Amino acid sequence: MLGQPLQNCCADPVTGFYRDGFCRTGADDGGRHTVCAVMTQEFLEFTRAQGNDLSTPLPAFGFPGLVAGDRWCLSVHRWAEALEAGVAPPVVLQATADQALDVVSFDDLFAHALV
Repeated sequence: MLGQPLQNCCADPVTGFYRDGFCRTGADDGGRHTVCAVMTQEFLEFTRAQGNDLSTPLPAFGFPGLVAGDRWCLSVHRWAEALEAGVAPPVVLQATADQALDVVSFDDLFAHALV
């Protein structure tokens, strides 16, 4: 995004559909995990209520559970739902893939961008 190479979103915990720290997508990523977002308590509660609990650790999968302040590659569709509900988490534009713009507008992402 912003005409620059995609930056790493987070390595601890490691994120991205491909678990390489980058919010990139491919044909096998049905959720299109392209938005690098900074978790908020509001968003974590929202997504749990939607059936995607990101805060509970799953040690068997090496997932520590997320807390407010963690960066994570979100499904662009979940971010759009959170936007609609008024709880969209902040976005790291430099680590958000251009493909997110197929679903949400640049203006919406920019309005939620960390500065």
